[in-house]
Amino acid sequence: MSAAGRPTILGLTGSIGMGKSATAAMFAEHGVPVHDADAAVHALYAPGGAAVDKIGARFPGTLNAAGGVDRAKLRALVLDDPEAMRDLEQLVHPLVAEQERAFLARHAQAPLVVLDIPLLFEGGAAARCDAVLVVTAPPEIQRERVLARPGMTEEAFTRILAKQMPDGEKRARADYLLDTSLGFAEAGARVAEIIVDLTRGRAAQRPVSEG
Repeated sequence: MSAAGRPTILGLTGSIGMGKSATAAMFAEHGVPVHDADAAVHALYAPGGAAVDKIGARFPGTLNAAGGVDRAKLRALVLDDPEAMRDLEQLVHPLVAEQERAFLARHAQAPLVVLDIPLLFEGGAAARCDAVLVVTAPPEIQRERVLARPGMTEEAFTRILAKQMPDGEKRARADYLLDTSLGFAEAGARVAEIIVDLTRGRAAQRPVSEG
């Protein structure tokens, strides 16, 4: 546990296509509680979710026949409209923050927890973490992974990247790095090493290393 008598909080982030979700799953396999901010948003957008009515009122036409939020329609409305994006964030971020607080309360006795947040640096969430792990990969591998996703285009990929902090800047701010291009075995070993490091209370007051 941290010096404050609470779990050590590891922020997990990485640009699109870097392998962040696979890395989060590796922590979970080790029994480390993981809060997935994107999954929390999915739940808020699902039929009956706490954000559905608010989004439907602010962004008419973005709800689907099942009574949830059509993420593709919503994304199309806000991606290139800063004012609309701010409005969406003001609706959704407090709800996600509430879920995060509940998660931390549930796992108050855990030695380590992970906050999986795609826009961790961009949204200022690093301030809530004791250390940050950035998942990375070479640009050509990132591009190949992302363009293999159903419905993804070069244009959409470029627009998404433009909204994210460059990988190099994230790497410079990281306490830990994990290069997923080295394979699952290497990534798994790196996750295990980070868990040991943090649960022994040696959280990241040292130069960044990649293993």
